[in-house]
Amino acid sequence: MTYSYGPKSKKVLKELHVDLQKVFVEAIKLIDISLFEGFRNKEMQNRYYEEGKSKIKFPNGKHNRKPSMAVDAGFYPIVWPDKRKPKTLAKWYYFGGIVIGTANALYAAGKIKHKIRWGGDWDMDHCFTDQKFDDLPHFEAYKP
Repeated sequence: MTYSYGPKSKKVLKELHVDLQKVFVEAIKLIDISLFEGFRNKEMQNRYYEEGKSKIKFPNGKHNRKPSMAVDAGFYPIVWPDKRKPKTLAKWYYFGGIVIGTANALYAAGKIKHKIRWGGDWDMDHCFTDQKFDDLPHFEAYKP
């Protein structure tokens, strides 16, 4: 099956750091993806902080740079994670694994210069039960 990004996702893709672009251009070959948000302005970042959806105020977030060093993404069609519905969580962990696996392969091949961290495994220890804050749609680029 062949997947492609819709108009909104294409707009978000253009906002991202080139390494994140490469990861998501490859990942969509494996699973249908929606890109929700790349760059986040002061109003949105601080609103998410106040709502508890982010732990960081503007301008300190990876979403607050141009190009954006972070993206919120999920599989399409979207089913938001719900801790009361384990099947919704399983889909997000599957999705996170595909994106991180894609990123790790590109990094190992020297095709990207940043590693990618996922909001479902902040400390990247492959243990998903030790998170104090889950942000399953969140992926960010960082220099190792």
